[in-house]
Amino acid sequence: MSLYSEDIAKRSKIKFLIGLYPRVKRYIIQEYFINRIARNKGASIGKNVNISKSLAKRANSNLIIGDNVSIQTDNIDLRAQVHIGNNVIIGKDVEIITCSHNVDSPDWEHKSYGINIEDYVWLATRTFILPSCRKIEYGAVCAAGAVVVKNVEKMSIVAGNPATFLKNRKCVHYKLVVESLLGNDLIAYVNEYQTNKNA
Repeated sequence: MSLYSEDIAKRSKIKFLIGLYPRVKRYIIQEYFINRIARNKGASIGKNVNISKSLAKRANSNLIIGDNVSIQTDNIDLRAQVHIGNNVIIGKDVEIITCSHNVDSPDWEHKSYGINIEDYVWLATRTFILPSCRKIEYGAVCAAGAVVVKNVEKMSIVAGNPATFLKNRKCVHYKLVVESLLGNDLIAYVNEYQTNKNA
């Protein structure tokens, strides 16, 4: 049983109902207002996704987000495709740049690359992703302040400027209810309570 499950299992019906109110409010704002803005602008947004209103307003068809994702930044360059998998955590002040310029061209034209961030990745606070990084593989962690200049391998932890390999991660955060990070866990909260009640 996860820590999240244990916490909900301990709640009385009154405490469950008290916890329900802010979650309903947050869910309505996020799902029926913020995420709808992004979808209307062409973005593909999965279930239980937390993004800011400012990112939603800038969204376009280049933004593809899976399920159960928490994004606490709006510094994502959407001039090229940004594909974010499931159960991804992107921390505060993370910056993702997907385009550059051709330095050998007299026209200084744009070069677009895009990025694929696979499932269970964690980009910690103030991680800086440059266009030369095109893929962050399953379960990888980019430590706070890392400047990521190349692809990051599956289950690896990188840190520094430029980011270098530290060690391999032992497991992914599969028990974490990612959407609870920003209080948008209404569905998980209700399901968990009902599961414990029926057990």
